[in-house]
Amino acid sequence: MKAVLCKELGLPSQLVIEEVESKKPGKKEVLIEVKACSVNYPDTLIIQGLYQFKPSLPFSPGSDIAGIVKAVGEEVKHVKPGQEVFGLVPHGGFAEEVIAPANSVFPKPAAMDFKVAASFMMAYGTSYHALKDRANLQEGETLLVLGASGGVGLAAVELGKLMGAKVIAAASTEEKLALCKEYGADETINYTKENLKERVKELTGGKGANVVYDPVGGDYSEAALRATAWEGRFLVVGFPAGIPSIPLNLALLKGCQIVGVFWGSFAMRTPQKNMQNTMTLINHYSKGDLKPHIDRTYSLEEAPQALQDMMDRKVKGKIVIEP
Repeated sequence: MKAVLCKELGLPSQLVIEEVESKKPGKKEVLIEVKACSVNYPDTLIIQGLYQFKPSLPFSPGSDIAGIVKAVGEEVKHVKPGQEVFGLVPHGGFAEEVIAPANSVFPKPAAMDFKVAASFMMAYGTSYHALKDRANLQEGETLLVLGASGGVGLAAVELGKLMGAKVIAAASTEEKLALCKEYGADETINYTKENLKERVKELTGGKGANVVYDPVGGDYSEAALRATAWEGRFLVVGFPAGIPSIPLNLALLKGCQIVGVFWGSFAMRTPQKNMQNTMTLINHYSKGDLKPHIDRTYSLEEAPQALQDMMDRKVKGKIVIEP
């Protein structure tokens, strides 16, 4: 089978596509024929050796997959060969086949196509875990979403509205903000043209945002923390703009919480809780409450370009590799 391989740490242009040997699933594993694998920002980090997990070389990037079960381990009972599924793998999704842990594989709803299914787990799983489990977002609160047009950001906008919050979406272009409005944002901020802190204060009557969802990092983090309300919750999700240095006195002055969000670790450490969250999200999708935005698709051979587009912040919503 073909696979995109990282044989040396570096940029997307250093990836190669080669034939590799198919693997057999272990007792608690599932072998999946990959029909789609979405691209996520951690994929750009893992190939550079900059992510929390560092697989042994060579490896394939890609974690958010959907496809058809080819074989299952002897202890796997909830899915069977021939069944359409979606799920999460630590890496290996940019390939024609992948081995997945059984507890992170779910039956795919019939109405959900493979591209959408492959765009579902990480974006919505991360954002739902962040807003529900880590921030305890309440109806009527104000949610500020940075990087709001990206995969996890747009999911946070959708889920925030679904949970009854007033949502302020912040992004870098008017085109991206227009997409956020389509997905339910009440207010928008172009943080390349507007003062993020002052604009949030204006939109909240001086109170600030109850919850800040930050998958961006860099210079925007401190400004957003300064715009957090008394007893607010600042969610640390990711750092494509760089890892910021935060003055901790701000947490004291605002009586706020700075809360880490590592959904991948949550999913692996507490699979039962993650399964409950996933089933809730699938139910919302089935009712039409959630609609993943697929920006564009790429072939397996175009995977390096897909990763480069992600690094260059040219993506709105999700992009998908189709082997």
